[in-house]
Amino acid sequence: VQLVESGGGLVQPGGSLRLSCAASGFTFNSVALRWYRQAPGKERQLVASISTTGYTTTYADSVKGRFTISRDNAKNTVYLQMNSLKPEDTAVYYCNTWFNKNMYWGQGTQVTVSS
Repeated sequence: VQLVESGGGLVQPGGSLRLSCAASGFTFNSVALRWYRQAPGKERQLVASISTTGYTTTYADSVKGRFTISRDNAKNTVYLQMNSLKPEDTAVYYCNTWFNKNMYWGQGTQVTVSS
């Protein structure tokens, strides 16, 4: 199982980024997927989740209305569209899933929101 995030970078406050997580090694459309983030000195936080079909999504209160999680089961990829970014969104963002009773993480992608 492999999860590979991309799309992070440096962006000004109010800007946008789209993160991608390409998955392999398992039946992608059989698992829910999540995005987490971890800021320096803080615990890892669940940001958003999406069901196997993509019809059900959940968000942390801090990102509701600004972030959108989506998935393309044909491309084995999950996305996180981040709009109206704030400095407090600065963190390493991780893709996550459970498969066969094991939890898997990507290597993370850095998002820095700063002027």
